Amino acid sequence: MLLRTLAILMFCASCGPFSFAAPADAPGSVHARFHHNHPDPPPQSCWKWKWEQWMQGVPEPPPGGWNIPHMRADVDALRANHDKPTLTWIGHSSFLVQLAGANVLYDPQFSERASPVQFAGPRRYVPLPLAIAELPHIDVVAISHNHYDHLDVDTVKALAAQPGGSPLFLVPLALAAWFRDLGIANVVELGWWQSREAGPLRFTLVPVQHWSKRTLWDTNETLWGGWVLEGGDRRIIHAGDLGYSQDTRDIGERMGPFDLALIPIGAYAPRWFMGAHHVDVPQAVQVRSDLRAARAVGMHWGTFAHLTDEPLDEPPRVLETQRRAAGLSPAQFDVMKIGETRPIEAQRGGMP
Repeated sequence: MLLRTLAILMFCASCGPFSFAAPADAPGSVHARFHHNHPDPPPQSCWKWKWEQWMQGVPEPPPGGWNIPHMRADVDALRANHDKPTLTWIGHSSFLVQLAGANVLYDPQFSERASPVQFAGPRRYVPLPLAIAELPHIDVVAISHNHYDHLDVDTVKALAAQPGGSPLFLVPLALAAWFRDLGIANVVELGWWQSREAGPLRFTLVPVQHWSKRTLWDTNETLWGGWVLEGGDRRIIHAGDLGYSQDTRDIGERMGPFDLALIPIGAYAPRWFMGAHHVDVPQAVQVRSDLRAARAVGMHWGTFAHLTDEPLDEPPRVLETQRRAAGLSPAQFDVMKIGETRPIEAQRGGMP
């Protein structure tokens, strides 16, 4: 009980959304607090949500456990690949993208828990498909925001110490200082719509509706966003975490169409609390359309138990229903096994 109480306190300290001040300067600019492009919904109480969990309980695995498709990653193939565009799901929002001869990691999280500490907090449900030491040499790491399920201290320190030298860390505004405090110097921060070339690739940070927070006192002091990746005749977007807003239509109009969109489909319950900053599955289907993505893969599910209130394996079942309702095929929006690698096809010209 003590550990559970501590986990609740840590979660609300680090990840509970609060009302956001909207200063007069431009959205996404350097300010004491960052704010959204579009009006914020009314704030909700993380403490109320956690009290409801305490009183009502959280979903527990059914007999036989949750059905989370997973596999051991093909480490040898990943290390040998120097020219084929591929996508490998490491779990949650972590992906390895191999494109134009470069290796890119999005939101790498290789720890056992998504938490400030490793003795409490949401725990990994299935094993990692590969270890950090088994990765090919990583050229770029792109971080969407500073929540613990997307930015992990031990993971980034290990990546910075990889043989052959540290990758380039691309982060939203005001987050570079956090990396430098860890002794990681190869870091560049960007604001919304700003771009950075890295070898044959081009990265652009794009606005989404979310928030940032790691402690009781740093709400929205660093920016958040999604990442557009262009190179090798491919255009990919990793949407980070997001609530549904006009931002996705803005991205689609300004930077679409996309060959591939990585879109959250989990961490949506309870809706009264999560709705402002985490899309549910019907909204994820709409996000795909807004972005003008030929293909989408669902992420942000199936990895960390008790992160939110829906059953861990529910999102793909809901996606199947919503996909049929929208007239989409599995090739247009589906999910991967944790550890699975797929080719990234050039297909945005045929966006349905």
